[in-house]
Parts: sequence; C-alpha cells; structure tokens
Amino acid sequence: MPPSHTDPGNAGGSPVRVSRDGVRVRVSVAPGASRNRVEGIRADADGRRMIRVAVTAPPEGGKANAAVVCLLAGAGGMPRSALAVTAGGTGRTKTITVTGDPLCVAERLTAWTETLD
Repeated sequence: MPPSHTDPGNAGGSPVRVSRDGVRVRVSVAPGASRNRVEGIRADADGRRMIRVAVTAPPEGGKANAAVVCLLAGAGGMPRSALAVTAGGTGRTKTITVTGDPLCVAERLTAWTETLD
C-alpha cells in the first residue's frame, strides 16, 4: 500500500486513508447542483486533498448525504451499503467510510481518484 494511505502527516496526499474501521475518503460536497457529478480533486485551505462532488439533492434531512453515498458507490463500483457518512453530516466537507477489505478498497479507490487529477 502506498505511504499516502497511512501517513496522517501527508496533508497534501491522497483523499483516501486506511483506518481501523475501513477506508476513509474526504469529500467536498456542493448540494443543490444542476446534476449529480464527480468534479475532481481539490485541496482545502490546509492543503488536504479531497474529492469534489456535486449533487442535485438539497442539504436537508440527509438527502444530500444519501445522494453523495449513491454517487460515490456508483463511481467507485461498490455497493451503497458499504459506504456511510461518518463525519461532517451537516457540513460541506465530509468523511465517507467504506467497509470491506481495507487493502482492496484502498487500492480500488486510489486508482479511481488518480483518474480524477
């Protein structure tokens, strides 16, 4: 597994991190968009990279969170049941945790995110 997955000091590294409970993915969400789409990779003010997504769902009642999970599951070729919003539920910056074999999930997600750069 590449060092960017496990090195928390690698602030500008991959938006994908292996954790105790699965693989965590940092996501920046734009709710209320004209269409659902993955827009690419961006960095926040601290230089931490994240996946930028836009969803048509409004940011109310968990609708945007559900749309993000659905969008990322489809784009990453994973079942929706494997993804959950575990941090940032009411904010635009979220952490999505993906369950499954951490090494396989991290490899798949890293390969996919590299196509977004």
